[in-house]
Amino acid sequence: MSIDILPAGRARRGFRDVPVPVVVIALAAIIYVTAAVITGQTNQISFAGLTGLLQRTVALGLVGLGQTFAILVGSIDLSVAALISTVAVLASYLMQGDPGMIVPAIAACLALALCVGAINGGLVAYWGINPLIATLSTGLILQGVLSAGFTYLGGRVAPEYQALAYQGLFGVPLPVLLLAVLALVAWFVLAKTRFGAHLYAVGGNPDGAKLAGLRVERFVLAAHIIASLGACVAGLYLAARLQSGTPWIGRDGIYDLESIAIVVIGGTALSGGKGGVIGTIAGVLLFASLDASFNMFGVDAFLKQVLRGAIVIAAVAVYAVRNKGHVA
Repeated sequence: MSIDILPAGRARRGFRDVPVPVVVIALAAIIYVTAAVITGQTNQISFAGLTGLLQRTVALGLVGLGQTFAILVGSIDLSVAALISTVAVLASYLMQGDPGMIVPAIAACLALALCVGAINGGLVAYWGINPLIATLSTGLILQGVLSAGFTYLGGRVAPEYQALAYQGLFGVPLPVLLLAVLALVAWFVLAKTRFGAHLYAVGGNPDGAKLAGLRVERFVLAAHIIASLGACVAGLYLAARLQSGTPWIGRDGIYDLESIAIVVIGGTALSGGKGGVIGTIAGVLLFASLDASFNMFGVDAFLKQVLRGAIVIAAVAVYAVRNKGHVA
């Protein structure tokens, strides 16, 4: 009989101790490489193939970064999809192909996002309205305004503005660089600043945060503004990619529900106070690998949605079992 004695301060490490983002990224890599090998499309496992993979999910990643802030404070934003469509249409309408209107158009879209985020945050933080109801209502209002007005307005972005979607730097597409830079900024804010620490405190224990003297309402408001700004950047990018704005860009739940899914899959708790940007990027990579794998196998578009939903459920279930009995 032998007794296994571990040094003081050390403990056995198992699957439950592996960070969620690491697990998700490993799963994404396994899925992508396996699909490429089975289908004989090993050329996808290259620098060009991987950057192309990332480029197709830039918009979802941008929305996910903003959504992370909202969920970290225990809230949520269902207006992002409608805001994306509105921003894309507004930007193309204001530009009308004129390079001189690029800056005013971007400024107008950012101002709109600030207003929408402030309304969402105000309704949730100061009026006490459930975030699902508040943000869904804001999204419906945006959709109604879009359908009533902007649908019939023509417009196109300036040719120079399209560089945002189609140009690159050192072989890396600009959209991928944009996502990487904003992800780094978001990570720094959450991990290295007092504001980020307070966001975690507000999401983890709102009552305790109030007792500690934090203005909880202000942080919830700020989180919603950041979520709207993330959707705004995604809309501006999609306008450059499509060369014009269309009212249906953000519809069908692609950006509101899936942005929530990638955040949660990456380990951010819906109750708030736990998670972060690295997990969100991991969730984006998982969704990107799934889409690429489905395309390699030629999976039907409708079946893709079914498989996506099943995988999200499975991933969240594994995460719940993995953390069963652990203190968050």
